[in-house]
Formats: sequence, structure tokens, C-alpha cells
Amino acid sequence: MKKLLLYILVFSFAPVFTRAQLLTTSPLFPKDTDNITITADATKGNQSLLGYAGNVYVHVGVITNLSTGPADWKYVKFTWGSTEAAALATPAGTNKWSYTINNIRSFFAVPAGETILRITVLFRNGNCGTPGNDCLVLRNSDNSDMYVKVFNNNLALQFTQPPYQPLYNAQPELIVRNINDNISVTANTNNASTIKIFYNGTLVQTSPAASTSTSTTQTITTFGTQKFVSEATDGVTTVRDSFSFDVSPVQALPPGVREGINYLPGDTAVYLVLYAPNKGRAHVIGEFNNWVKNDAALMFKTPDGIYYWKRIGSLIPGTQYSYQFVVDDNIIISDPYAELVLDKDNDGGISPVTYPNLKAYPNGFTTGIVSVLQTAAPGYTFTATGYNRPDKRNLVVYELLLRDFVEAHDFKTLKDTLAYLKNLGVNAIEIMPFNEFEGNNSWGYNPSHYFAPDKYYGPKNRIKEFVDEAHKNGIAVVMDMVLNHACGQSAYAKLYWDAGNSRPAANSAWMNPIATHPFNVCYDFNHLAPATKYLVDRVVEHWLTEYKIDGFRWDLSKGFVQNTGGNWDNYNAERITTWKRIYDKMQATASGSYCILEHLGGNDEEKELAAYGMMLWGKTTDPYNQATMGHASGPNANWNFQGVMHSYRGYAVPHLVGYMESHDEERTMYKNITFGNSSGTYNVTNLFTALRRNEMGAAFFLTIPGPKMWWEFAELGYEMSINRCVNGTINNACRLDPKPIKWEYLGDVYRKRLYDIYASLNNLRKLKPNAFINGATGWNLDNAFKWLQVTDPSLNITIIGNFDVVPVTGSVTFQAAGTWYDYLHGGTITATGGAQSFTLQPGEYHVYINQNINGVVLTPVSNTGDPVKDMRVVVYPNPVQQHALVEYDLPENGKVKISLVNMFGQPVCTLFSGQQLRGTHQKSLFPAGFAQKTPPGMYLLQVEVNNKKRIEKIMIQ
Repeated sequence: MKKLLLYILVFSFAPVFTRAQLLTTSPLFPKDTDNITITADATKGNQSLLGYAGNVYVHVGVITNLSTGPADWKYVKFTWGSTEAAALATPAGTNKWSYTINNIRSFFAVPAGETILRITVLFRNGNCGTPGNDCLVLRNSDNSDMYVKVFNNNLALQFTQPPYQPLYNAQPELIVRNINDNISVTANTNNASTIKIFYNGTLVQTSPAASTSTSTTQTITTFGTQKFVSEATDGVTTVRDSFSFDVSPVQALPPGVREGINYLPGDTAVYLVLYAPNKGRAHVIGEFNNWVKNDAALMFKTPDGIYYWKRIGSLIPGTQYSYQFVVDDNIIISDPYAELVLDKDNDGGISPVTYPNLKAYPNGFTTGIVSVLQTAAPGYTFTATGYNRPDKRNLVVYELLLRDFVEAHDFKTLKDTLAYLKNLGVNAIEIMPFNEFEGNNSWGYNPSHYFAPDKYYGPKNRIKEFVDEAHKNGIAVVMDMVLNHACGQSAYAKLYWDAGNSRPAANSAWMNPIATHPFNVCYDFNHLAPATKYLVDRVVEHWLTEYKIDGFRWDLSKGFVQNTGGNWDNYNAERITTWKRIYDKMQATASGSYCILEHLGGNDEEKELAAYGMMLWGKTTDPYNQATMGHASGPNANWNFQGVMHSYRGYAVPHLVGYMESHDEERTMYKNITFGNSSGTYNVTNLFTALRRNEMGAAFFLTIPGPKMWWEFAELGYEMSINRCVNGTINNACRLDPKPIKWEYLGDVYRKRLYDIYASLNNLRKLKPNAFINGATGWNLDNAFKWLQVTDPSLNITIIGNFDVVPVTGSVTFQAAGTWYDYLHGGTITATGGAQSFTLQPGEYHVYINQNINGVVLTPVSNTGDPVKDMRVVVYPNPVQQHALVEYDLPENGKVKISLVNMFGQPVCTLFSGQQLRGTHQKSLFPAGFAQKTPPGMYLLQVEVNNKKRIEKIMIQ
């Protein structure tokens, strides 16, 4: 809703030492031996003490001719933070305090001959010396120190109206005027003189002789710079003072022009539009005007005072131009709609390989974040014709952080991994935030610009190439979007800023001064504000149309609320309305786009949002990890992971994106290896065993209907802690640190096996999608012996597994009698139609299906009826290069010997000899380095059980 801006300044004609400004003094022109009373008004400046009712103290010093600059305070009177009585200020009315200094030179004990130029002063509360308490310090609006000029007997002149800011070189407070407004000015001197006032070069006021003050009121009749000059002469000396301000021209937005960068036909001009209600004026400075803030840089203001706009012409097509906005003379911001920004402090850390020909920062012309525009920018033509988004009910989502996934940390290299992900069975890639964030080394949850891709990941067209190629492979791309908050470099924070409290100002068009929920970081958006709603809509439109991404995972979605009702988890109708509005915008922009919410907590809202079409993150990390570690008991132990099922949570539709790991959770493999349970020789902390435990977890995860997600490299058993520091130590403070990228894991046979298990389970989802969308689920997950069933006309599945560290026996009734196939391990069993008992070794699991669909492992080569000769023996991989895994199912307890012989029957090595229990076992085929010493060729693997042999041929390359 637009509001008419009223710019009204009321000037007081009371004596100058009591006028409404941040600091006033009596006398007005103090000399170094004078007594002086300094009065502070907390309604001005940074307003840090506004409304403060406690004791206020001063911190004072002086700037002398021996000071090296404004920060070099001399003869500081009190210790910072002290509450001694001598530093106590006197209340002088509401939000005002005074402090009197008797004889400035004596008070500060400044030696004779040293010239006092200024008094430095800060007003503060008494908490500044107490750690952990709020230290409130009244300063200038830019948070700089305050200064009072000290004079001598020479003639001095200064404007005292309009109000001035006590900067080192004092300047007027912001002056906002429009055409036909009046402005009153007053000039004062310390000695009797004739005073003249000039307005835009014209003499408009002359005082009588021997005056110390004169005033005038002038009507503004022209746009642009308004300059006032005062001149005083006492017959011997003439002195001058001056100030100026700008008056914006007023004109409506041109037809069809909207907030942001509007490129015009012909590629030589743009309209720049800035949304800045309640601001006085705005300039645009940049390469196109030599960074000069003059009348030509002044932007038009719309009649309602909400928008500032400017046409920039004579641009060279294809040329990049850097620029910024200057609002109210001292707020310098980048264009929030820019698709490229420059950062002096961080761009040097971006390789030209990652971002070729990155435009140089305009050093020497400006500071802060700089925006870039470019007419006739190189485009990209999408070619993925015929692409249809995968059914959201059967998404297989791979979450990744580009920085920690490929060494080059760019989309060009990420595109080269698509074959890896496609073979894994992934049909959606969720990429952690890649719009511009602060710094380079980040997870991306500290956003600064929402329309600019972060340069650390490469140019915009490489993102489009990646999305296009992903679509050609049938893979959707989901962008992790952070619109709960923005951080300090963002124009949305900087444009309305409360410097005294280091937070967004109360009149911000977008943000709350104080977050409305307990989990906020940076600065909290007000999602009821019209400006924020508009921003969200534009962000949705931009990425769904410009980049053709398939949807968003919305970070901290429960934070999109103003009124929590005192409880974060309570059902909140306001939040529901907000999310339905955003979802509707997404669907209107790109029908079928995914809206995935990190809406963790209570379940009432989730059920309603899921029914509306949204998807919800479904965390089940802790129970899954309890199970893979093999811990049935302990503090808060719970190894029942039924919460991953949408039906258990009461969702009417399979819109729960379940996960065992996400970027926020500790690595399952790390906890397996670090904290895993053990019994006898069976130890989950063993790498091989920990990997097999994660196989079993995946079997009980990816077979459950509904969308699923996992965190990068879980499919290879990545075991580096989420809190791993760069130096290899573990510390919670290192959570956001870069992590080692372990693509070499793919060459490890044991880890590659886990990858293949993931791929095979995902292939089953692809082959029989209806079972994983509409399949009915049954389960018993309370005990160590767990079973899970999916029943659908297209496929029946029964999974059993032992999550304990000792053998367990349990029973399960298959959905139907008949032959069932062990999908991952090979072989068959006969279901009786009644309860059947199984004794499983620790970590043993089976995925049984009622159709003969091969998984990753070969089926037995014989069917003699002899349980030993027909037992399953798998060498993986086969042919063997350097390492291999032998897995075998013992049909009975007994003495076992496993050996390798050549084709002439000559022994090569003995792999194992000893007693083993019935069940599944695994061994490494070779001791370390043995394969390199074994000549290539065909060999026989002999597994002897109680003197009966099973032989498997293997090829060593």
C-alpha cells in the first residue's frame, strides 16, 4: 500500500543554544577558558539513548594541534565505562542530558601553548564497563564521535539553523524540501559585525551593523542544488560559512517501468528505479557520470514519494557499467536488483578460471558493494526440449554445497558430475544458496543480493548451462533460497538503518528491527510488509523464468511470521496465509514448480501445507543414526525411524521429503565410526562395518514411499565430521569451514558398493514409481529386528534387518505366499503366507521383492539343492583391480576356510580360517597391496564350510 510522503520540518526560533539538534552548547562560540554546558538530545543522531531512563555518563577528551586526526583524543578525562560521579550527566528534559565543563583548559589540564581545537564527547549509559550488558552510546547518525568546536577571539561565523550534526566538520542534518517549500536559515557570529546571506548566488538578507545574528526564509523555486552562503565582516576581517542541499525533481514513473533495472530497446539506455519510501532524495553515481554526485545524478522522485528513478542513456551495447545509489546524501547502496555486484574485499579471491573477465572494482571512486548493469548482455538459449519435471511425490533429491562438492566450485564443473548423479538415480539436485552472499567462503545463508548469482560459483550463463544439461538428463534443479533474513551488505538492511542499535530502523520498508522468532540470523524480514511481499514475488519470478530452475527449498520457512503467539511450534494462521500466497505465486509463474519448506517443528501446519501442494523437510537423522550405530538404549535413544513416513505423520499426500542426513546434521558415518556400538569382534566403528550399516540404513530409507533426500557423498560413506576444522580437528566453531572433497572414495570398492546400493534402490523407484508414490506401508521398527513393507499392485517389498550388534531372531509375514527375490543380495526365498522366523547376523539385511528384478549383486550360479554349494558368494567388483569384497551367506554354523587358488589348483592365499555363525559375512579379498603382486588372470575363490566347498570364478586385472 502506497503512502503519501509528507516532508515537514519545523524550526524553532528559540535561542540557538536550545534548538532541537543532537548537541547544543552554551555559549555558542566557546573559548578554551570558558565554562561550557553541552546538551545532548537522544531523539537525534543514532538515538541509542532514546527512551533510556537510567543514569547517563559522559566520555570526554579534546582534539588539539598535537592530535594526529579526529580519532586521536587527548587528555581523556574518565575511564571508559566508569560510573564515577564526576562523569554523571544531568537530566535536561525528556531524552536530554547536559554536562558542564568549568574552564575547558583547566578541566582537561591541557598545557599552555597547546591549542585546543575541539572537545570530543560521547553520552552513554553505565553498562559500558560491564561485559554482557547493553552498552548504549549516543553518537552521530553515522555512529561517529561527536565534536564541539573551540574558538578564539577572532571573528567566527556559523549557520545555526537548520540544525547541524556535530561531526568533526559540522554539517546540517538532512534537509528535505520540495518545490514551493520554504526554508528558514539563521547565521550567528561571536563578535558584532554585518552579516549577509546569499541564496543560490543572490543576496537575500543583510543585517544591521553590529549584529551577531540574522535570519531569512526563502521559497524554493528550482530543482537541483540549493546553496546558502553567509558572510560576516567587522570592518577588518571577513569570514564565510555555507551549506547546500538538493531538491529532487518530481515526475511519475514512465509507463511499463518497474522497480529495478529496466533495459530499453536499442540497448543504449536503461531506467533505474529505486524503492525508497520516506527518503528525501537519491542520486545515482557510476561510470556513466564519472561517479560525480551532482544535479545531473539526481533522480526523479515520484509524486507519492515512494520511488526514485533515472534514465541512463548513451550506453555502449554489451559494455558493463558499475554504479551505486546515494540516498539522503550519505547512504551508499548497491542496486538490490543487480545481477552482478562487485566486492573490493572478496573479488580478488575468485579465480579467473571460475569467473573469466570479471569486471574490476572501481578503486578510488567509491567504497562498499557496487552494482553492475549491462545492455545487450550475452544470453543463453535453453535447448532441453521435452523436459518434464519429475513427479514431486517420487523425487530423489541430492543436496550439495558447490564449494565442498567439486574443487573448482563452479557450475561448469558441476555440470560434468551429472552422469555420476544420474547413474546414482538422482532426479533432483538441491543446491545450497548460490545467490550473492557475503564473502566467498560460506554456506550461503548470509545473503546480500537476491538477483545476482554469487561470483564464487561462476557467471550466470554457466548456471543456465547447468540447468539446461540437468534437464536433458531428466534431473530437476532446486535452489536453496534464504528470504527469512538478509545480512549487512544488503540494501534492504542498509537503506533503513538504526546505527545506535546496529539493526534495521523501525521505519524499514522490509525488515523488523528485532526478529519476531527465536531462530533468526542477520536481519529479519517482515513478511506482512507490502515491500517484502513484492520482493519475494520478484525473486520467485526471476529464478523460475530467467534460469528455469524447478523450484525452491525455503530456508527457515517457519520464520515467515510476525506474530508467533508466544510459541514457535503453535499453528499460526498468518504463517499459513503467507506460504499459500508464495506457493500460489510460484505456480502462477511456473506451474508444477517445487515449493519445499524447512518447516521443522510441530505437525499441524505441515499437514495443511502438504495438502495444499507444498513439500516439507522431514528430519529423521537421529533415529536412523541410532540404528546404524547399533544403540538401542542410552540418553534420548530412539532407533525407530517411522517419522520418515508421511503416513505416520498424518499427511494425506506423500509430500514429506524425508532425510537421514542434511547439511545441518552430523555425518552418519562419522558417528558410526566415532560412537558405534560393538560386541565381541563385531564393531560398528570399523570402517567396513560402518559402511555396511549405512547400506542397511539406505535399504530402510529409499524403499519408503514419498520423496527422499540425502546430503552430498552420503552414498560414498563420507565420514568427515560436520564440525571438522581445516586443520583436521573437530570443533563446533568450524561447522561452516570447507570440508575435504573425497572423490577418490569412488575408487574404494567398499564405498563404491554403498554407491551401487543407493543406485540400485533408486532404480527400483524409477522402474516401479507407483509403489513409491501410492504404496501402502506397514512396519515394525521398535526393536533390533526391524521390518518394513510396501504394498502396491505394481510391486510388493519386504525389508528385514538386524540393527543390533549381536545375532537376533524375528518374524515377519510376507504380503503373499510364493517366491520372493532378494533384490540386493541375490537368491530367492519361499514365503509361506504366515509368520516366518529369521535369524540375522548383526548388520544383516535383505530387500525382498515379489518380482525378479536384479539389483547390484549377482544371483547364485547353481541350484543343486546342497545349501553349501548353493549359498550366495559374491565377489565385488569382479573383475578385480586392486581391492575387492567377498560377501557370503553361511547356511549353517561351522568351520569356514576361504582361499584363493589359481586355475592349476595351486594355493595363492588363505583369506580366512576359523569358526563362524550362520548368516551374512564379509571379508576383504586381499591383504593390503596383495592384488598388485598377483598376476592378472582367472582365479578360483574357494569357500569351505564344514569340509563342503563352494567355488566362484574371479578375474584379476
